[in-house]
Amino acid sequence: MALRPCGAIMMGRFLRRLLVQDSRGATVVELGFLVALIAVAIIGSLHTFSNQINGAFFALSNTIHVEP
Repeated sequence: MALRPCGAIMMGRFLRRLLVQDSRGATVVELGFLVALIAVAIIGSLHTFSNQINGAFFALSNTIHVEP
């Protein structure tokens, strides 16, 4: 049998513990971690697509511009 890297063993233990143990509810730390992860994903996606989003809003504002 081939030896697995240490990271794979730790991940396997984590997943086994996550699936086997009875978790009745998320703790505040887990919920905080989830919120932080979602915030990082949103900020990263906005940063990545900022030029395209800006161009879309600029085109939309030119399309619906109403003369007074």
